[in-house]
Amino acid sequence: MENTNRMETMPIGKLMLSMSLPMMASLLIQSLYNIVDSIFVARLSESALTAASLAYPVQMLMIAVGVGTAVGVNALLSRTLGQKNYEEASRIAVSGILLALMSSVVFIVIGLFFAGKIADSFAADPEISAMCRSYLWINMVFCLGNIECMVLQRLLQASGRAALSMCILVSGAVTNLILDPIMIFGLLGCPAMGIKGAALATVIGQFVSMIIGILLNIRHNPEVRLTLKGYRMEKKTIAGIYRVGIPTIIMQAMNSFMVTAFNAILLPFSPTAVAFFGIYYKLQSFLFMPMNGLGQAAIPVIGYNYGAKRFDRIRETSRISEIAAICMAIVGTCVFLIFPKQLLVIFSASDAMLGIGVRALRIIAISFPAAACTMIFGYLCSGFGDGLTNMVSSILRQFFPLIPAAWLLARFNGISVVWYAIWISEICGMVYACFRMRKRFNTIS
Repeated sequence: MENTNRMETMPIGKLMLSMSLPMMASLLIQSLYNIVDSIFVARLSESALTAASLAYPVQMLMIAVGVGTAVGVNALLSRTLGQKNYEEASRIAVSGILLALMSSVVFIVIGLFFAGKIADSFAADPEISAMCRSYLWINMVFCLGNIECMVLQRLLQASGRAALSMCILVSGAVTNLILDPIMIFGLLGCPAMGIKGAALATVIGQFVSMIIGILLNIRHNPEVRLTLKGYRMEKKTIAGIYRVGIPTIIMQAMNSFMVTAFNAILLPFSPTAVAFFGIYYKLQSFLFMPMNGLGQAAIPVIGYNYGAKRFDRIRETSRISEIAAICMAIVGTCVFLIFPKQLLVIFSASDAMLGIGVRALRIIAISFPAAACTMIFGYLCSGFGDGLTNMVSSILRQFFPLIPAAWLLARFNGISVVWYAIWISEICGMVYACFRMRKRFNTIS
């Protein structure tokens, strides 16, 4: 049990480094799925990029369900391992895998019968709608690998094997990177499939991640046994997973709803504005991935030490996480302020897109430190089993007051000022999350 014991014995600085670096790397690599797709799809046409941007909220919704289930499993599993209850830990792990399977079936059915209607509701232009439909159908019908690999990765992370959890995502991302140009443009004898090729490359990579995740958990995670022998799905286990999982799903789903609503606000101005916002959101997600990795690494550390009643280690974990997240955000702000044009040119941005995007990126970048505080406070509270803070702060950041403010600014002042709505929402989220975190940490003082 050496890997588990280090959660309460290794110095916090060293532990957080060993836990978070692989997680950051894996999430950064995972974010390349959408970044790489957008870069290659942009070379097809701006219409193709707009279609992928319109489909992105549905992909985010599937990710929300997978991440929420995985984070719930992670939080409950790490506390159970901290209590040395390995039989219950195995039951939690199997339950998480089965819940991911059930969630996948729901999205598969929706994709089979409703992908076309969803795409048509997003775009009135027949060409964009047709490309969006193809991209969505493939991603939804073959979503099993996407959702399952998230849970399998967190099983390794909860037991302290962050480096192995990274291998799961790296394997899929590398597969996607290799297949994207081959399947999109028709290289090495493969037919040119355009936007369909981008979607197929993504789902193939996700299935590779799932298979690697199964093998690594069976061979290298002895505290967690994946077996159906004697297994029974219990209500208390499901409730424990979704106590953190459902708020996290709602939190992540807010991203999907926000992007959909923001696209609806921008589309009357021009499809180029929608394409830009899709690029911005993927760039922002890439920047925030290290902060997400840091926060997700803190969840099992806090959960384990909360179960072991090592409150001094919890406070040290909080201090290190907050400082690191804010530093990352400041670096990101500087990059967006100094190199906005260069970032957009990566995606073959037109002159019209540069006209919208350069100024917008500089405005939005100012809000990154506030966003980092909100995110890390939410993750820290999740380590205690408090998913409510993450959920409410995400609603404040990603939907209300963001969408009403954006609509009002766009209606009365035009597209040039709509981006200031992000400032308003990030400040509201930060104030709430800070208040909740102080209240939570007062209980262990």
